[in-house]
Amino acid sequence: MPDSVLKIHASNTDKVGNELLYEHIVYLAKSKGIAGVTVYRGIMGYGLSSGAVTSTKFWELTEKLPVMIEIIDKTEKLEEFFRLIEPELKKMPKGCLVTIEPVTVLLHKPGQKA
Repeated sequence: MPDSVLKIHASNTDKVGNELLYEHIVYLAKSKGIAGVTVYRGIMGYGLSSGAVTSTKFWELTEKLPVMIEIIDKTEKLEEFFRLIEPELKKMPKGCLVTIEPVTVLLHKPGQKA
């Protein structure tokens, strides 16, 4: 069965209920046995629903920045996970972008658990 990566592009301020979207996705994926998730914070970006380009400045304490939630597992498992989160994503007042693409895993070496 092929592997894929599911990517969710959103904002670090997006929420599902009272929880930050990226935290919600990470903990939900962990509970569903997804192989791995990483959240990347962008330093600059914009999207279709953005009125402006956002960027990080070292002197700003609060900032709205792009995030990408990257989730990797078997394609079928990611498609099932997306169907689970899709209604929540559609209900969000702000926009997001979700993509899925095949990947070739060259090495998957688990480390020792702490």
